[in-house]
Amino acid sequence: MEVKLEKYGADISSIKEAQLRITSLIHKTPVFSSDSLNAISGRTLFFKCECFQKGGACNAVLSLDDDQATKGVVTHSSGNHAAALALAAKLRGIPAYIVIPKNAPKCKVENVKRYGGQVIWSEPTMQSRENTASKVLQETGAALVHPYNDGRIISGQGTISLELLDQVPQLDTIIVPISGGGLISGVTLAAKSINPAIRILAAEPMGANDAAQSKAAGRIITLPETNTVADGLRAFLGDLTWPVVRDLVDDVITVEDTEIIEAMRLCYEILKVAVEPSGAIGLAVVLSDSFRKNPAWQDCKNIGIILSGGNVDLGNKKGTLMRSTLGGKKDDGRVSRLGTFQFDVDQKTHPRGSQYFSASVTLDRDKLPRICAQKQRLVSRMCVICFIPTTSQDLCN
Repeated sequence: MEVKLEKYGADISSIKEAQLRITSLIHKTPVFSSDSLNAISGRTLFFKCECFQKGGACNAVLSLDDDQATKGVVTHSSGNHAAALALAAKLRGIPAYIVIPKNAPKCKVENVKRYGGQVIWSEPTMQSRENTASKVLQETGAALVHPYNDGRIISGQGTISLELLDQVPQLDTIIVPISGGGLISGVTLAAKSINPAIRILAAEPMGANDAAQSKAAGRIITLPETNTVADGLRAFLGDLTWPVVRDLVDDVITVEDTEIIEAMRLCYEILKVAVEPSGAIGLAVVLSDSFRKNPAWQDCKNIGIILSGGNVDLGNKKGTLMRSTLGGKKDDGRVSRLGTFQFDVDQKTHPRGSQYFSASVTLDRDKLPRICAQKQRLVSRMCVICFIPTTSQDLCN
């Protein structure tokens, strides 16, 4: 049966127009696969590496007429959309005023600054973000580009499905992180237009499960607070994104932070891709009991997973962020663990045969590169990612 998509904030026509508009400015991101992850999951997985994408807001900025664009653009965002809008504005040569909550990851803030965006701080609440953005709008006359509740953003995000289904036409399921819903709305509208039978599943952290609650209640639910390591998935659905989630997204599957952390580790270890918690959540869903043991999804065989963000802030002192973000734990107050890897200054052999070593979290950060250099062997990329501050900026590009 044909799915009618004309009543939503975007449609296949606006998505195809967006693709033509932005094609010269964006990366066509690769699709990765892994026999190891296929074996672990019992499915055939295709990872769409949007974590390599830098042009996520180009459609919205290029859609502005010259008079609108002259005064610049403004948004509020915890990081990924903020950087994308700053870059898009830079490419067009217009100002970008970016309202960022004070608790945003440092590497995301640095991306905004690197792309020429003017950072305006807000308190870490949606009300403060919106109020601050409104004030900037009044002062500058700039055009608001909402991080998710904007038809231009939804249309631009829909181009991901056009690429993915061209690269892997046999997909029967796509799993997408959900927050405010711009990404999943665009992906859903495009994918359902191409293949009405395709399943779209939303991946959401349990500590910010407003979309799951909204889906169950049949109305938008907001939460008094959120508590999740996935900092990019704390927003609530808007009036443009909710109808798509309500009508066309097949289900919202929630996972715990520990499952997200394990998915991050697998992305690092097996795919060799740096993915932030919000980006790794799709893999967490595929590996979760709530997905694997649900008979409704037993025939989901060829699954596309959107890896939507690669910004991991590795700059906290004494490994604090590693423990909170990457699942580590302080053993006797000194050693930081990362999944199945333990790092200390003695080189050892893992039961599977690989070499590894660890560094005490009490060491000064500026000493870590020298320790690594003395060992002269970094066979685990995990070690490079976690312990050498000089590489963290490259990972956040």
